[in-house]
Amino acid sequence: MKFSELDQTDRKILRIMQTDGRISITQLSEKVGLSKTPCQMRVKKLEDYGYIVGYRAVLDPMKMGLGHVTFIEVKMNDTTPKALKAFDDAIRKIPEIEMCHLIAGGFDYLLKVRTTDIVSYRQILGEVISSLPYVNSTSTHVSMEAVKDDH
Repeated sequence: MKFSELDQTDRKILRIMQTDGRISITQLSEKVGLSKTPCQMRVKKLEDYGYIVGYRAVLDPMKMGLGHVTFIEVKMNDTTPKALKAFDDAIRKIPEIEMCHLIAGGFDYLLKVRTTDIVSYRQILGEVISSLPYVNSTSTHVSMEAVKDDH
């Protein structure tokens, strides 16, 4: 089902659940003007169609001791599908990498890396990221402050 085919109630359910994924079906049904069973059926439909892909706790990285954020530009020495797949598969195994995007521009990938401090970041960069398949070079940008980070 395409997004354009969702009605206003489905879209309202998605907006509400995006900000409060733990809302009860009773509370959600009240907010969208449905009884409990039809609301529950709509949520199930949205899950089945892949609009809702999961539920998770959003942790405070600062309280977890992970306040050091860097962004890394990665240039590859090979961008064939085989090389990109090998890099992608390796990236998914590194827990310190929060995000990885294939980029159209002056470099190939942009990574967001979260660590405890600059020393642990340097270790991840030197021992892990720089040795990933097909990495030619990297350029690091240290975040001084997160102005907006919606996860």
